[in-house]
Amino acid sequence: MSAGESNALALVWFRNDLRLDDNPALQAALDNGYVPIPVYIHAPDEGGDWAPGAASDAWRHRSLAALDAALRERGSHLRHFFGPSLATLQSLIATTGAEAVFWNRRYEPACERRDANIKTTLRQQGVRVESFNAALLFEPWTVRNKQGLPFKVFTPYWKTLLAQWQLGLCIDAPKHLPDSDEGPAGVPLAALKLAPKLGWDRTFWDEWTPGEAGAYAALDAFVDGALRGYRDQRDRPDRIGTSRLSPHLHFGEIAPWRVASVLERERTAGNGADIDAFLRELGWREFAHHLLHHFPETPDRNFDERFNDFAWSKLSQAQLADWQQGRTGVPIVDAGMRELWHTGWMHNRVRMIVASFLTKHLRYHWRHGARWFWDTLVDADLANNTLGWQWVAGTGADAAPYFRVFNPVLQATKFDPDGRYIARWVPELAGLPVPLRFSPWQDPQALRRVAPDYPPQPLVDMGAGRDSALAAYRKLRG
Repeated sequence: MSAGESNALALVWFRNDLRLDDNPALQAALDNGYVPIPVYIHAPDEGGDWAPGAASDAWRHRSLAALDAALRERGSHLRHFFGPSLATLQSLIATTGAEAVFWNRRYEPACERRDANIKTTLRQQGVRVESFNAALLFEPWTVRNKQGLPFKVFTPYWKTLLAQWQLGLCIDAPKHLPDSDEGPAGVPLAALKLAPKLGWDRTFWDEWTPGEAGAYAALDAFVDGALRGYRDQRDRPDRIGTSRLSPHLHFGEIAPWRVASVLERERTAGNGADIDAFLRELGWREFAHHLLHHFPETPDRNFDERFNDFAWSKLSQAQLADWQQGRTGVPIVDAGMRELWHTGWMHNRVRMIVASFLTKHLRYHWRHGARWFWDTLVDADLANNTLGWQWVAGTGADAAPYFRVFNPVLQATKFDPDGRYIARWVPELAGLPVPLRFSPWQDPQALRRVAPDYPPQPLVDMGAGRDSALAAYRKLRG
């Protein structure tokens, strides 16, 4: 702050809102005449049993660097600290003389409890504290059914949202931000040790650009490309048919209402169905957060408590490792798991296929898959991860019935009909005729000749695995 200025200071606590456009906490500090001090506090243990995974940390490192660069372009900068969060904020208030703290809300159960405690404590100490919505179109507690209860089924939830549909105002980032040198400078970003030492993430960044600019680039690419035909193409992993915005939305590098507003401006007579299909997917993201808020135990427990007595198979660590590393002998499953390992992301249709294989053909508890995704996905989001795994496993709210078992061979022939996705991620099978890429065990001689190191048989016979799953389900029903 320049000599002679007397502006009061406010801490702006960045979390999963790593952007300057449409950032209500930052805007509130400015609107109330404060000089904002942007801070980030690294306190992974405060996430409870769901501390961020390694892929998330790798993304966050780059996103924080991008945020700091954007702040510096405007005359400010980001200060990094280690937790605990409450003690760190109290120390910063004492050393900077900050009169207020502003942040944008998070909705994970452990974070909600932590934030409520911090807000109460700081207010009792005479500090102005305010929090805002920067992540959702509708916060979880604002939507109820006619009985005043939370929704458990998506379709009536979505209809209720559409009836209330009103996008938030898009607010561009300020061109200049005041700065202050009061208080500690914090630690270098590298000291947070978010980036992996061994560089196993290096292939990620051929696919992704973390940060707000990367989010806008992804949105522009979607509007100019995959949006047209999205409704029909989004299930095709062999094509670029999705938005690839999920990690950007998770880290708050772009606001969902900004995305929706851009798409609405693009609406024409020819693409309305595609835009509506994408907005519905945003609706599923909203529904996931709605469920997580109202049913905070679901990351670890079955939403449908009947499955507490389900006969899950005894875990084989060797089989689980084969699934994790893409060595199941089922090409579409292996392709998905290898895509995940090399890019930190997996196509949503394939996520459902690999999850069904794990929870039904192998009959392993969905938590084993949820934990692996949590550690390896750059878009690992507790709400979406929980909803997705419980949906496929048949244990969740509005879930696919357990007796619906994805046949991975049929799924591959339908959604990767030319075998190109399989050939990309399981390249040893590219020399097989297309029909054999889906089920190479059908011709053992050809498989040995083209890919001698590929598993000669799936981990489990497709028919036997399905029958075993259905038998366990029938027993559960009694």
